[in-house]
Amino acid sequence: MRIFFGVLIVAVSFYSCDPNRLSDQNFEIENESWSKDQAITFDLQIEDTTLHYNIYVNIRNSSEYAYSNIYLFIEMTSPTNKFFKDTVEFKLADPSGKWIGSGIGNIWQNQIPLLQKVKLLEPGTYQIKIYQGMREDVLNAITDVGIRVEKVYE
Repeated sequence: MRIFFGVLIVAVSFYSCDPNRLSDQNFEIENESWSKDQAITFDLQIEDTTLHYNIYVNIRNSSEYAYSNIYLFIEMTSPTNKFFKDTVEFKLADPSGKWIGSGIGNIWQNQIPLLQKVKLLEPGTYQIKIYQGMREDVLNAITDVGIRVEKVYE
């Protein structure tokens, strides 16, 4: 039990020592089954409009995932309801089928750049919605989807 709490304290210490991290949110996909109609929604509070930000998409998949890539529909709404929508493709495996990213057991994790050095000009709450854009009504073997936002100091 002492070892568990020791490891937990060290992990929390490393996690909290990231001064560039503004937000790191992950959503667990229930039963690893992501419906095409299920939006994963993240709220992001921006106060400093003078900084630039890097925005990443976090994807965790099991080794049972049937594809080497994933298409996502990304919607972002600003505090004054300005709307941005894009379709993005992320590679999760190389051409030989080897999973990209870091893995533990049969779970693979990728943190993929979505927007680099972007300036968010309006203070307030931004909303980011992510939908799976594969040609499946239900996409299996995606375990978690997330967003990480970092401050960029130039």
